[in-house]
Amino acid sequence: MNYQRKKRLGRLLCEKLYLDESGLNIALEEQKVQHERLGQILLRLGYVTQPQLNEALALQVGIEKIDLADISIGPEIITLVPAELVSKHSILPLRHENGRLAVAMTDPFKPQVIEDLRLVTGSPVRRYYAEPVQMEDSIMKFYGSNVARMLDNLVPIEQRPEAEMDMDNGDYSPARLSELAREPSLVNLVNLIILEAIEARASDIHIEPFEHQVKIKYRIDGILMEKAPSSKHLQAAIISRIKIMADMNIAERFVPQDGHIEFAGKNGRVDIRVSTVPTVFGESVELRLLDRTVSLIGLAELGMNAKSLEGFDQCLHKNNGIVLVTGPTGCGKTTTLYAALKKIYSPAVKMITIEDPVEYQLEGINQMPVNPKRGLTFAMGLRHILRQDPDIIMVGEIRDRETANIAIRAALTGHLVFSTLHTNDAPGAITRLIDMGVEPFLLASSLEAVLAQRLVRTICSNCKESYKPDETLLKSLNGSVDIKPYTEFYHGVGCNECMQSGMKGRTGIFEMLRITTTLRDLIAARPTTEQIIRAAPADHISMEHDGIAKVLEGITTPEEVLRVAKSIGEEE
Repeated sequence: MNYQRKKRLGRLLCEKLYLDESGLNIALEEQKVQHERLGQILLRLGYVTQPQLNEALALQVGIEKIDLADISIGPEIITLVPAELVSKHSILPLRHENGRLAVAMTDPFKPQVIEDLRLVTGSPVRRYYAEPVQMEDSIMKFYGSNVARMLDNLVPIEQRPEAEMDMDNGDYSPARLSELAREPSLVNLVNLIILEAIEARASDIHIEPFEHQVKIKYRIDGILMEKAPSSKHLQAAIISRIKIMADMNIAERFVPQDGHIEFAGKNGRVDIRVSTVPTVFGESVELRLLDRTVSLIGLAELGMNAKSLEGFDQCLHKNNGIVLVTGPTGCGKTTTLYAALKKIYSPAVKMITIEDPVEYQLEGINQMPVNPKRGLTFAMGLRHILRQDPDIIMVGEIRDRETANIAIRAALTGHLVFSTLHTNDAPGAITRLIDMGVEPFLLASSLEAVLAQRLVRTICSNCKESYKPDETLLKSLNGSVDIKPYTEFYHGVGCNECMQSGMKGRTGIFEMLRITTTLRDLIAARPTTEQIIRAAPADHISMEHDGIAKVLEGITTPEEVLRVAKSIGEEE
């Protein structure tokens, strides 16, 4: 009987064309040996996906499939289930049916989720199966904009009879702020803001107070996007809630503070670095989202052209020397260094990093976070790292003369050193280090390469189409590269996938400067940036040229490259 039931599951998968007969027969033979459930065997063999299996299982046990395309859900149903539960488990409350709460689920076979729903809503649950793509769109439709609804519906705090004011400064007392920040409505609101940012692939959340409102912005693909603003009356409670989550002092509002939150996202843990600074209209809060569930990308996936990648790869396999990655904050320098360390990792080599903070944990590599409060700076940490007999060292950032000198001397004494520097371009890193006080002859002897980078947004593949750019743009590009008249350009017209922006995801544009014998002689003589550029090897390509090459490949747009190229020019 049990065998027949499992056979029916395979038959259902075949009828829906998710599985062919040969695959089913292989899985059934495997089952005779392994004594596993058929579904698990099919998943392990890669013959079906989890959503396909869930759909067939739902059909097998009589769970009805529901089409969410044109469904409408009342606000009283939406408020029953918290957004974090909806997003985490990919579920959607639909309506009440004969005393039961009807809920659409992409995986209706998780008893703990059904129990959580029953506890939260007080109602027994009737399960429906929904396709993952429809579920994602529906959650965004009904819950994605729920931050705005919650902001509109929360009762103004100053109208509540229990609101107590601190008469000395016209603000809420710390005890009252703590109480307000723990109210379920505020807890749900802040959780929803963070969840919405994670779903939107945001790297940062900015909460900025102004005279009459509090602006909420997400940084997505490097661009700030403003969301529904909050009324001024919620400012103190929202900021206090974030401070409580980050284990910060809610009573201190006139001194900058830093904190840390571990947030349970839909796919796993998200680390959040929190920073507050006092402004004229209250505290401004910045939350940096570090999603630990996102796997680090490889060196070949960063977007380097073949020549730059080959040159950078050669530097990674040197026995000693220093390799620098430069660019402004948020341009992906750490991601590049992590990709480099991953590529050259070997159990036979000791690798140690010192970072501020450790953004991602790398398997097999010793990583040390700086701690200025306890006196552990980059310079001090680097000094002690050298006593650990490392082969390869990564210094998160060279910020001062002392760190620069120790790093360069480490490179001269048989260590391969990687680090980052905040400079405009690759040649600028050399003059910056000399300006810091590094001896030019030491720099000339130790430096192997400088990689400068920026990030440009890529065209959304879902709404990509050809178009004719503005003539002024083409003239700007033609000033750098000869573009043929028949060249085809692409952009994104905007769709739900890219939130109507036409752009989704980012890639790097790079400038790789290899240090040749000619450049070593020049560096020892304290050169200017212009002299370094003129003496650069023939394969040296500027970031602007690399960006234009990506435009011609249909990866990004002329407007995007010129936007980034303009920011490079302004830094000069």
